[in-house]
Amino acid sequence: MKRVVSVSLGSSKRDKTSQIELLGQKFEISRIGTDGNMEKFAAMVRELDGKVDAIGLGGIDRYVWTDKRRYTFRDAQRLASNAKITPVVDGSGVKNTLERKTIEYLQANGLVDFGKSKVMVVCAVDRFGMAQTIAKLAKNVVYGDLMFMLGLPIPMRSYGAVRTAASILMPIISRVPFQWLYPTGEKQEKIEPKYEKYYKWADVIAGDYLIIKKSMPTVESGALAGKVIVTNTVTAEDTKMLIDRGVKMLVTATPEYDGRHYATNVLEGVLITLLAKKPEDVTIEDYESLLVKMDWKPTINNLS
Repeated sequence: MKRVVSVSLGSSKRDKTSQIELLGQKFEISRIGTDGNMEKFAAMVRELDGKVDAIGLGGIDRYVWTDKRRYTFRDAQRLASNAKITPVVDGSGVKNTLERKTIEYLQANGLVDFGKSKVMVVCAVDRFGMAQTIAKLAKNVVYGDLMFMLGLPIPMRSYGAVRTAASILMPIISRVPFQWLYPTGEKQEKIEPKYEKYYKWADVIAGDYLIIKKSMPTVESGALAGKVIVTNTVTAEDTKMLIDRGVKMLVTATPEYDGRHYATNVLEGVLITLLAKKPEDVTIEDYESLLVKMDWKPTINNLS
């Protein structure tokens, strides 16, 4: 049995282990939270190195992108460097393939007409494949990178604005402590409603679930009623939270295992193990060939 372990800066309350079979290969996939403790994270990566088939970086991005330009987070690079034998992935390959195809699938199958929808992408540089595909299809988009990541109440209305902001800010932001940017540890359990008017404005809300969740409006506000959420890394408790808020449809690029939609880094670890290639050697064509063999489709949950 192959083993893929995601070591996460997130809360250990979200830990999960499942056994799955994909294309005839059995896997044990796990998510282990370190409650925001960088030293514990690094020690766990060292402990797993050479003992598992792939290690996922959870709760932290190693790379974010705009078009063809890649930015590397210093903290994530430092954590990944603790593995000398086992390949380390952060989900970028899945974000560049499955998440693009998820948006295309929704459009092609008449589930969402992006051309007629108001869309909020909470962080475009993180879900770059999703954001770039939405930019091609949708006419009315708010990109929330400055709002949700930096706390600046500035909605960006074009992908060009995202590209410009990233070129100026990412060389600096990529060097600051990652906890300043993204909820880690117990912060993942806290919700502080913010930017309600944008949640209420949007027909479709897309991006990292923990970013969506951390500023999510209350049940009483009704701001999420009838919305479509396109995301990942959703637990059974998260799904109930969305149902309580009246969300119409939950879409994830990854399959559901034991009531859990694992993070993109977990699925990427599975895929590179099946391909028997180093992450840097895997091409988009490699991923797409596997998706055809898997008969992949996004997971659609009609919550209403």
